[in-house]
Amino acid sequence: MSVLAWIIVGLIAGLIARALVPGEEPGGLLTDLVVGILGAIIGGWVFSAFGAAPATGLNLWSILVAIVGAVVLLFIYHAVAGRSARM
Repeated sequence: MSVLAWIIVGLIAGLIARALVPGEEPGGLLTDLVVGILGAIIGGWVFSAFGAAPATGLNLWSILVAIVGAVVLLFIYHAVAGRSARM
């Protein structure tokens, strides 16, 4: 994917994932962008492991893959951040 497509998909996925996952995340729009882009990478890896197509471009499938990955990333973040806050 082109850099612009990664940015657009990442931003959309990050915003949607933040709305889906309960809890407070630090940061703003830039954090959502990073979470979405990392989510696209994680989602692509997970979907490839199950034999499905990873993020392939600026389309609905890629946005769905990125959202799933971003949600997984936010759940992992909350598990780690919650654990370190209790210590």
